[in-house]
Amino acid sequence: MCGRYILVEKAEVLESRFQSLIPDGFQFPPSFNISPGQYAPVIVGVQPRKLVLMRFGLTPFWAKKDLLLINARSEGDHNPTDDPKFTGTKGIIIKPAFRKPIRSQRCLIPADAFIEGTTKEKLSKPFLIYLRNKVRPFAMAGIYDEWLNNDTQQIVRGFSIVTTTPNELMQKIPHHRMPVILHPGEEALWLNPETPLYKVTNALNPFPSEAMNGYPISSEVKSPKVDHSGLIKPVGELLEVESEFRDKRSIYRQGMGNAKEKFDDHNPYQPL
Repeated sequence: MCGRYILVEKAEVLESRFQSLIPDGFQFPPSFNISPGQYAPVIVGVQPRKLVLMRFGLTPFWAKKDLLLINARSEGDHNPTDDPKFTGTKGIIIKPAFRKPIRSQRCLIPADAFIEGTTKEKLSKPFLIYLRNKVRPFAMAGIYDEWLNNDTQQIVRGFSIVTTTPNELMQKIPHHRMPVILHPGEEALWLNPETPLYKVTNALNPFPSEAMNGYPISSEVKSPKVDHSGLIKPVGELLEVESEFRDKRSIYRQGMGNAKEKFDDHNPYQPL
C-alpha cells in the first residue's frame, strides 16, 4: 500500500508542470507527511485541467458509511499472494468500489516522493522513495468519487492511489506493493474519460526500478500530526548506489526544507 507521500511544490509549479488551472482561493501548505484523511491537491479534467483539493481516502458514492479507501489494487482480488511477477487480469475494473471511478473518474496525484514501510514492520521502518535526476513533481495514478454524508449533508470528494506489484527497488525494502507512477506521456490518456478501458489498464504497471531510489527515514512519520522537513533526513544508506558525478561545492536546498540550511552537494542523501 501507499499511505504517506510528500508534496512541497508551490501551486504555481504544479500549474506549470501539469498545465492546470488554479481556482480562486486555492491554498495548500507544503507537506512532508500527507496522510489518510487529509486534503491534498489532485488534477482532474482534460479541457481544462483543474487543480482541486480532495481528501486522501475515497468513499464510493453508494456506501452507507465513510470507508476512507486510500489505495486501489490494480489486480483487484487477483494475485492474492502478491506475486511481483503477476501479469494477469486487472481486477480493479470489477471491484464495486472502483469500477465506476476507474472508467470515468481518474485523476493525477502530484507528489515529490512517497513513503513506504516494510511489508512486516510497516511504518515502524519507513523509506522515502523518489525518482532519480530530481524528477519532481511526478504524477501517481488516482481515482476519485463523491460521497454524501447523510448525517451532515456534506459531499466528500475523496481519492485513492492506484497500486500495483513492486519493482526490484521496492522488493529491496522489502514491500509487496507500490503506487502506479505515470510517465508524462500517459497523463493525458489517464485523465481522458474517453480513453478505452484496455489502454487505462495497460498503464497499471510498475515504474522502472532504475529510475528510482530511496533511503530509510525516521519512524516519526508514523504520526500524521508530525509534518516537518526533518522527516526526510536519512537514517541509513541509499537502497541503490548512484554513480552520478557531483562536485563538492556547498549549495542551498531548493524548494524543500529550510532554505537557510546549507547542504554538501557531494552528499548522496540529497535527492530532494
